[in-house]
Amino acid sequence: MNQYKKITLYTLGCKLNYSETSTIARSFEEAGYARVDFDDTPDVFIINTCSVTENADKKCKQLVRKARKVNPNTFIAIIGCYAQLKPSEIAKIEGVNIVLGANEKFNLLEHLEKIDRTEKTLVLNSNIKQTKEFIPGFSLGDRTRSFLKIQDGCDYFCTFCTIPLARGKSRNADIASTVLEAEKIAATDVKEVVLTGVNIGDYGQGSDENFYELVKALDEVKGIDRYRISSIEPNLLSNEIIEFTLNKSKRFVPHFHIPLQTGNDRLLKIMRRKYERSLYADRVATIKKFNPTTCIGVDVIVGFPGETDQDFLDTVNFIKGLDISYLHVFTYSERANTTAIKLGDAVPMNVRKERSKQLHILSDKKKRAFYESNLGKTGTVLFESDNSNGWMSGFTENYIKVKFPFDDKLCNTFQYVYMNTIDSDGLMLCDIIVPVTT
Repeated sequence: MNQYKKITLYTLGCKLNYSETSTIARSFEEAGYARVDFDDTPDVFIINTCSVTENADKKCKQLVRKARKVNPNTFIAIIGCYAQLKPSEIAKIEGVNIVLGANEKFNLLEHLEKIDRTEKTLVLNSNIKQTKEFIPGFSLGDRTRSFLKIQDGCDYFCTFCTIPLARGKSRNADIASTVLEAEKIAATDVKEVVLTGVNIGDYGQGSDENFYELVKALDEVKGIDRYRISSIEPNLLSNEIIEFTLNKSKRFVPHFHIPLQTGNDRLLKIMRRKYERSLYADRVATIKKFNPTTCIGVDVIVGFPGETDQDFLDTVNFIKGLDISYLHVFTYSERANTTAIKLGDAVPMNVRKERSKQLHILSDKKKRAFYESNLGKTGTVLFESDNSNGWMSGFTENYIKVKFPFDDKLCNTFQYVYMNTIDSDGLMLCDIIVPVTT
């Protein structure tokens, strides 16, 4: 019988973290632990951290304090990217019992069974170069959607990014093994799978397999109705991937998320991005040629060192000219052990915030225009189970968020809808035409 009874897990950051948290949670449940909510006085509290922004670091510290208030005797474990990058810093946070780096986090259960909690904080953190094994995983819990981890690590070393230092080199399982993981999801009630990783377009590098071949294999897995590609580098998004997912696939939806970071070629080079903006524009145009209704999301960084007013204006004007659907805007923050902090010429924080505000406004306009272009059209919505003030929502295949009066019978079902109005919150209102059975 284990010493602890109840466990809770809290995830910070990306979809990849969610898939790994769920995988770790299942290992605990198989060992007899009960997974409970944050406020249910858990005996073990696990925080899976992110370190993409400074706020993620601060959030981790806040969660430790909150966990101690919920249960002063809880055992607190910190894992994830922040734990790999700054283990000594975390160990100084009052109340933390164990800190596990990238190579150790999947052995948390084993460490927990052995540790003497009366000792000082235990830190197990190998050099990231020793992290070479790929641990597969997928999220469950949301019966509508699952995040399937197909790849980990990155070999790109962009000057602003700590991910290669936190997760190691690019690696993955082979296609046959990845399909087996997808088949496990297919055996559940989940209807949509999001392919996730650090640099998923790099899948199969160093072997005779690649991301395109994986996509074709996953498309044959019965029991999964939809796949989304979480994020893919523009230089790795080939014409054959675009054509297959948009024109030939049975299950991949018309939705891409493609990082841009900046619309200025000089800054792209300094960032060590592997493309120029002309290639990015070509990828967007190619997607729209195959399917004009495709949703395209874009990552942008503002305030990168040396970004002048004209550089920022280049980005704004470039994005204005792209047929894209929304932006994810990141305000640059200085990260230890990155090349960017050595560049000097820092952009004042008030300028960064103002530029971020401008791009958020541009994102709202792009999203509104995309939604308006879909008014009067039909789509297939996968409704989710959340009941918000008598309303439920779901996403069309091309990622339009649709709102409908709550009906429990519609949860986790596909419905063929007519999109007729955009409400004051910017959500699409619809009429159900014919229920879709799968």
